[in-house]
Amino acid sequence: MDVVVGVREARAADAGALAEALGRNRGHMRATEPDRDERYYTAERQAERLADGGRRWFAVEGDEGDDERIVGAAILSGIVLGPFRSASLGYWVDGERTGRGIASLLVAEVLRAARDELGLHRIEASTLLDNHASQRVLAKAGFERIGTAPRYLHIAGAWRDHHLFQRILHDQPPPLA
Repeated sequence: MDVVVGVREARAADAGALAEALGRNRGHMRATEPDRDERYYTAERQAERLADGGRRWFAVEGDEGDDERIVGAAILSGIVLGPFRSASLGYWVDGERTGRGIASLLVAEVLRAARDELGLHRIEASTLLDNHASQRVLAKAGFERIGTAPRYLHIAGAWRDHHLFQRILHDQPPPLA
């Protein structure tokens, strides 16, 4: 029987569950993530990250509260308002849950919130050149590839090239200041 996965915005109380999910997926994400120190996988460090100004959403299984399990996450970081109205998108899915549409569900909710709640105009994302699964998620969500950046991010111990993508959410002018 398939377990129902829902998407909700992150809360400060999620630090422990997030640390557990990241620790559980440490090996799965090693090839696509920066090198991390041991502190990264603690509830204390995740509480700091949850308070860093980014907006996060979690894909969760189970009932809200103690029986809930985080099986994916998305973040909008580098949120800029004013005339730019843009942010960067990142996301991951539990290694035991890939290929089930969870990333697409997360990205769709983030795009909705970015447009409807934050009034953002543009979302950018990047993938390693060989991360075809993530590229399919972005294409399905309406992102277009806008270029390739050499040595873009330090991932798995080296500076790695990335494809760059963007999604224009609307063409309304920004609010007047």
